[in-house]
Amino acid sequence: MEEDRKDRTEEAFEEEEVEVVHEGPEQRAAREEEAPSAEAAREEMKEKYLRLYAEFENYRKRVAKDREELLRYGNESLLADLLPSLDNLEIALEHAAAGETAGALVEGVENTLRELYRTLEKYGVKRIEALDRPFDPAYHHAISQEEREDVEPGIVVEELRKGFIYGDKVLRAPLVSVSKRPEGSAS
Repeated sequence: MEEDRKDRTEEAFEEEEVEVVHEGPEQRAAREEEAPSAEAAREEMKEKYLRLYAEFENYRKRVAKDREELLRYGNESLLADLLPSLDNLEIALEHAAAGETAGALVEGVENTLRELYRTLEKYGVKRIEALDRPFDPAYHHAISQEEREDVEPGIVVEELRKGFIYGDKVLRAPLVSVSKRPEGSAS
């Protein structure tokens, strides 16, 4: 029975053809030199990863700070451009307090209004022209109708509050009154 087991083991070794590698002293030294260099490469990759991660975190923080400053000071130039209008209003009030004529006050207020319109236009805000134009619900907000025989129906006959557009977006629709045919008139 002992001999039978020994024969089967020998047969198994013969069938598998196991390759035995004999390592010489140079090959062993090369293998031992490779092991530390693999460890060094792993450490180098880890260092690169940590530096890259730190750079990304710094970038993320810088972008968040820039965004916060943009939101906080984004209107800075607009506000600076509005300051001359404030100056003009103060000058007009000073002239009125000094007892100057109402004409000087009116002139100061008109100058201020022109300055404000100029500033708004500089930033892309324009007035929506409504009076005597066909009513357009995309741009006008009708609050009343007025029976008029002298005007075609659907025409803006009165502008109660001015409207403004910023780029192609309505900032505030003008409040308007729109013409309609008088009841009982022929259409």
